[in-house]
Amino acid sequence: MKANWLDKAIAWTSPAWGAKRIRNRIAANVLFSYEGARRDRRTGGWTTAGTSADAEIGPDLVTLRDRSRDLVRNNPYAAAAVDELAAQCVGTGITAQPKNTKLAEAWKIWINECDAYGQQDFYGLQDLVTRTVIESGECLIRIRPRKSDDGLRIPMQIQVLEPDYLDHNKTGKNGANRVIQGVEFDPIGRRVAYWLFGDHPGDNDSFRRFTSQSYRVPAEGVLHVYRKRRTQVRGVPWLAPVMISLRDQDEYFEAAIVKKKIEACFSAIVVQNEGPDINPVGSTATNSDGQLEESMEPGMIRYLRPGEDIKFGAPAGQGDGYREFMRDLQCRIASGIGVTYEQLTGDLSNVNYSSYRAGHLSFRTKMDQFRWLCLVPMFLDPVYKWFVNYAVASGFGPDIDYGVEWSMPGFASVDPEKDARAFVAKIRSGIKTWAQAIGEEGYDPEEQLGEIAEWNKRIDAAGVVFDCDPRKRTSAGQQVTESVPAKREAEGEVNGEN
Repeated sequence: MKANWLDKAIAWTSPAWGAKRIRNRIAANVLFSYEGARRDRRTGGWTTAGTSADAEIGPDLVTLRDRSRDLVRNNPYAAAAVDELAAQCVGTGITAQPKNTKLAEAWKIWINECDAYGQQDFYGLQDLVTRTVIESGECLIRIRPRKSDDGLRIPMQIQVLEPDYLDHNKTGKNGANRVIQGVEFDPIGRRVAYWLFGDHPGDNDSFRRFTSQSYRVPAEGVLHVYRKRRTQVRGVPWLAPVMISLRDQDEYFEAAIVKKKIEACFSAIVVQNEGPDINPVGSTATNSDGQLEESMEPGMIRYLRPGEDIKFGAPAGQGDGYREFMRDLQCRIASGIGVTYEQLTGDLSNVNYSSYRAGHLSFRTKMDQFRWLCLVPMFLDPVYKWFVNYAVASGFGPDIDYGVEWSMPGFASVDPEKDARAFVAKIRSGIKTWAQAIGEEGYDPEEQLGEIAEWNKRIDAAGVVFDCDPRKRTSAGQQVTESVPAKREAEGEVNGEN
């Protein structure tokens, strides 16, 4: 970099000052190699901080969580987004296929009695955990061992807790360990405990027993599920990037409603000559404030006095940019939450099959990412390990076997016929196994196989041939010819008899 005349003059007056000035200019030039790092008029109001994720989340976590819940309660688009995300992610449930036969039998029993509150099965708890993570940013699951006289085949249940139970103000040292927003870590960074409240801090019933004192719970009995964006300890509500936009949308919509109501209040204005008397155009009445109100009926004809005039209100039409602004704002909200515009609004007026399907491909990838990178390692696998330990201790299987395969529910089909053909092609080519395909549909492969075998026997015994039976008919409806191996086997048996 060449020195300008000012640099040269300063260097001639004070060489040390001149050298420092040139070094600073070189450093500044290197610093601003990225346009986003420039400091000029365009970026003058851009304030940033180099804080850690925990330092950013800690002071704002409770406010973000409360505002997110308020939006879900009162904003229809926020509620729709949470419903859509939970439905697409979990659907009717993520099914497990244990490798061990005895544990598979025990699993079928346990998933129907796993809820500590006794209201939902394991699939319902999956939906609850997912919704809590989306709406509140995180969710806690506690293991609840049960006594032998509690009437459970596997004496263990799980309890789903909102993140409010985790003491976010608990930060500091606990011996050699470090506590960050209620989560305790050992010297090498492993989670060893959670500081939990005995009751929900927001519980305000007349028998409230909440105290500000939290107690230490070993990490072996607690699961902490949240979407990790940085090396953060706590999770953030998914609505955080669009909370202001959702609020602005509500306020803009409310302002538009008030505007329309005001416009509708003035149907006509009568201009009179000067004089104390009033010649009503329609029927009149006095309201509670003593003001004269006038109303008109359809088909009514009234004659005005000479010199009087009537002007009818002309409400503004839809050309005020309202629809365009709302659409742009809703697109922004949908992008920030991670859903498509159509999923957020239900507006399908500007899409066709190809564009709708293409828009869902990216969304489905995001859902699979959340399933396999968050729900499975943070929730499903640990819960299954808890189950196996208690099931084996209860006599289901002699050995510990954590082998399990999770089958994710399939996404709703836009074109069932095309998707079905693609489904069959994947199975025939070996890309997907038959058991995986059945699991994605929400069924148990072993049960499905047993039912198919049982029904085939009953159908054959009755002498009935269905057009949809692949053993008897091809997909085109033609009769299936005998396979070559079977034919040869039959011929060999016949020749052997002769």
